[in-house]
This record gives sequence, structure tokens and C-alpha cells, in this order.
Amino acid sequence: MRHAFGLLLGVLLTPALAYGAAWGYVQAGQSFDGTGGEITDSTRMYGALALMASVGLVTGVIVVARWASPLVSLVPALTLLGVSACFLVDPGLVMDLPGRVPPAGDLDFGLRMLTGSGIYALMGFALLVPTWAPRRWGSDREDEQEAPPAHRSAVRR
Repeated sequence: MRHAFGLLLGVLLTPALAYGAAWGYVQAGQSFDGTGGEITDSTRMYGALALMASVGLVTGVIVVARWASPLVSLVPALTLLGVSACFLVDPGLVMDLPGRVPPAGDLDFGLRMLTGSGIYALMGFALLVPTWAPRRWGSDREDEQEAPPAHRSAVRR
């Protein structure tokens, strides 16, 4: 049951991570003047940074969570790495994908930039590494059975 929930959560988190990072990137870029080195719209910049920090926090929780099925991180990892690999093989095909998936507009630019810059590949590898940990594939019940009796009684208190 834990892995079924992990698969569902991974499927839901994949677009949330991709779209959240892309939208935050676009909003931050529109609120900063690189030539003058100043923030032109501080409200938009703070919102963009808060969103990107939230994406980073969710990614970090997925990476270190002991309770999480490895599928929670494996599904987004394989998706992001797959898109990045397809970009290397046929950039035109991958750059056309954001225009086919709603919503259109500035978000398309963010999706294209993060794919082309390798940020999605970086996120994919960061999410892939925790799936190799054997503790992620076991259940909590196995941990209780392996614990010495004194530890089990301390846990129940």
C-alpha cells in the first residue's frame, strides 16, 4: 500500500515540481534588472523566491523522508531525466512540448529554459539518488522486528 501511495504522490509531485520551478524562474527573471543589478518588483521577486524555496523544500523532504516510498522520488526523477535525455537527442521536439501542454504563456518560457539549461537534469539526479537506499524499500514493521527488545519497549512508551 505504501508503494501505491508513493506512486500516486510521485505522479502528482512531478508537474508540481516542474511547473513550480519554471514559474518561479520566470517571475524572478521579470522582477530583476540584470544590467542595473536591482530588483524592479520586490513583491514579485519575494513571491518567486518563496515558490522556488517551497519547491526546494518539497524536493528535500522527498529526498530525506524515511517514511516515503522510493517511488515518490523515482517517478519525478525518471520523468525529469527522461525529458533531459530527449532534449539531448531531439531538442526541437522537447522545446515544442510546453506549447502543447496547458497553461501557455510565460510558463512555457520557464519550462524551456530549465530544460535547456540542465536544471531539470540536476533535479532528476538529486531525486534519483535516494531511491538506491535499501531502507527506502523496506517497511517500518521490519525495523521494529530487527530492533533489540529493550529498544522496542522504549519505542512503545
